[in-house]
Amino acid sequence: MIYGFIGTGSMGGALATACAKAVPPQQIFLSNRSPEKAKALAQKLGANPSDNETIARKCDVIFLGVKPQAMARMLLPLQPILAGRETPFVLVSMAAGVTIEALQAMAGGRYPVVRVMPNTACAVGAGMTTYTCSAEVTDKQRQSVLDALAASGLLEEIEESLMGAASAVAGCGGAFACLFLEGLADGGVLCGLPRKKAQRMAAQMLLGMATQALESDEHTGALKDAVCSPAGSTIAGVRKLESMSFRSAAMEAVIAAWQREKEMQSQK
Repeated sequence: MIYGFIGTGSMGGALATACAKAVPPQQIFLSNRSPEKAKALAQKLGANPSDNETIARKCDVIFLGVKPQAMARMLLPLQPILAGRETPFVLVSMAAGVTIEALQAMAGGRYPVVRVMPNTACAVGAGMTTYTCSAEVTDKQRQSVLDALAASGLLEEIEESLMGAASAVAGCGGAFACLFLEGLADGGVLCGLPRKKAQRMAAQMLLGMATQALESDEHTGALKDAVCSPAGSTIAGVRKLESMSFRSAAMEAVIAAWQREKEMQSQK
């Protein structure tokens, strides 16, 4: 199988990096609006720098890593190439708010499409990627996409109608988590910790609790209770967070991200 990535920005680059850990890098072709950026990543991964037209012509799995508002403009000149292909291919879109139906219209045909919503942690093998397939996707094509993403982290198939909600949690949530990490580290610095140590402690703590949540059958409320000793420092901190509507703020952030994706979808 030959894998191509059109767009090697934050998300496209993260998936290309993960793909290079799962398949031979020589089977990966990269292109970007800035050729030098694709060339630099290709050199780092041992992959092949390329261009959109070549990828559209020869790759079996074509990852589309451009911004949603640029998708139609990027696909327009590739329509004749895709229409003229004699070998099967599958398009893999990571564009927020762009439905399978809309992408097929942009590409000029009812081609097989796998819509994925990854996050940037895919680059370090700790990502969370949700995906959904169009009716045209064969079992072999589906497996080829999953093989490419195998080293990216967890994969979860969901209905397309839930992609926006999943993106708000697993995709946008990465930024929310970074804000929380930064806040924890800032608090540690205020209490006397050196910046690098505070950030490292906060990051490892979150990693550990997330791993425990994934591997345990316990509800996160029970995991929280296990840390809260009677009349202790942790429950005092929890009380402060609750007094400032911490959980409500997290919920509102997810809802705001979800609503924005719905707005973006309606504008297509």
